[in-house]
Amino acid sequence: MINISEVIETNKMIEQENFDVRTITMGINLLDCASTDLDELCQNIHNKITRLAKNLVKTGEEISKEFGVPIVNKRISITPISLVGGSACKTTDDYVKIAKTLDQCAKELGVNFLGGYSAIVSKGMSKSDELLIRSIPQAMAQTDFVCSSVNVGSTKTGINMDAVRLMGEIVKDTAEATKDRGSLGCAKLVVLCNAPDDNPFMAGAFHGVSEADAVVSVGVSGPGVVKYALEKVKGESFEVLCETIKRTAFKITRVGQLVAKEASRRLNVPFGIIDLSLAPTPAIGDSVADILELIGLEHAGAPGTTAALALLNDQVKKGGIMASSYVGGLSGAFIPVSEDQGMINAVEAGALTIEKLEAMTCVCSVGLDMIAIPGDTPATTISGVIADEAAIGMVNQKTTAVRIISCGHEGRRQCRFWRFARSCSNHACKPIQLRGIRKPCRSYSGSNPQFQELNCFDSKYQSPILLSQAGWGIFSLYNHLSIF
Repeated sequence: MINISEVIETNKMIEQENFDVRTITMGINLLDCASTDLDELCQNIHNKITRLAKNLVKTGEEISKEFGVPIVNKRISITPISLVGGSACKTTDDYVKIAKTLDQCAKELGVNFLGGYSAIVSKGMSKSDELLIRSIPQAMAQTDFVCSSVNVGSTKTGINMDAVRLMGEIVKDTAEATKDRGSLGCAKLVVLCNAPDDNPFMAGAFHGVSEADAVVSVGVSGPGVVKYALEKVKGESFEVLCETIKRTAFKITRVGQLVAKEASRRLNVPFGIIDLSLAPTPAIGDSVADILELIGLEHAGAPGTTAALALLNDQVKKGGIMASSYVGGLSGAFIPVSEDQGMINAVEAGALTIEKLEAMTCVCSVGLDMIAIPGDTPATTISGVIADEAAIGMVNQKTTAVRIISCGHEGRRQCRFWRFARSCSNHACKPIQLRGIRKPCRSYSGSNPQFQELNCFDSKYQSPILLSQAGWGIFSLYNHLSIF
């Protein structure tokens, strides 16, 4: 029986504690769109996506208004395109044409992102897989809303080191291809190990071959809610702390379950999963790092960080599982550095390094996420980072990923994503310091500053990303935007 105190509590979560439903994502199977003719394939893809998802944005907005729950993003995930385009695509340009078709679908429907420009190469690469992978830089450069992912390993098959080597080069090429937009293409590209079939979060989302023809999945968020809950029990025992996290995760997930069931009913599409990952934003108080500090750390990155993150992840999963009939995706705590103000502060204070972040990925969801590196970092170094993360995922039977931004043509000089991105040796990157910002970007050309505001996405579809003052900076993502 619902009582007035629970209603007030839920309302407070939304109004004061940065709670929101991160995304409603419709997964669509495109295998039946396959054709040997490229034009026919593109038309089939366009017809099916626009037919099934035509009411997705409208439904999300209606549910948000009726229930008073912010639904930030409406997204689409599709069957990995390497599986769909194999018969028709003979060149990388053919795959880029499909990417443009997907982008057009996203614009027509008004969704925030469309994921699934992907390849699954955990054991080996087919010719189709390789063509798609090599097309990624141009596909990311010529589209606005398409996201790409490549799965390079799994616990059962091991790591495809050929694919790892290739992805290091692709990250560099993607940065170069999108250098006029601050190497933004890299933010839409993720390299995975043990990728789940039911992940609704970008950029790693795709509709797995084991899924139904179409499903609706919901990703919830709420680091702010957990933070506020822990503030009330500060100084209590670990037993009380764990119970508080579990209860809060339960409440967050129940709201997501409600939204998912209602969206499923209105769209006449089966309910997929709830992903109960704690995805932070740059908003003050909506940080996973702040939660870790409330558990007892001086800064995220200090000794004990990995243990605290493991505790948080464990309790979130335990609380969320009881609240939903279907839990999946990545479900846990995210640590995307550039999207978490507490993480930014920790790096700025010198408490958090790339090595510590790698250790933290052993116990949390995903991996090295939204990390900028100097533009002159060799592809071999990037491949090494990918290999390390893939090994962590493979051995620990968990999903890990790498989403790093090579700062393109800026090289050792001014990196447009980070402040003080220090130079790399030929073997390893030195620690990177970050500075959070909320002002437009000054992009530098040589020694002469040229002032430019970079709105990376059309405001009709997406909240703008404003890059830094003085040309350094990090992403400042407003309105709880999360690319991942």
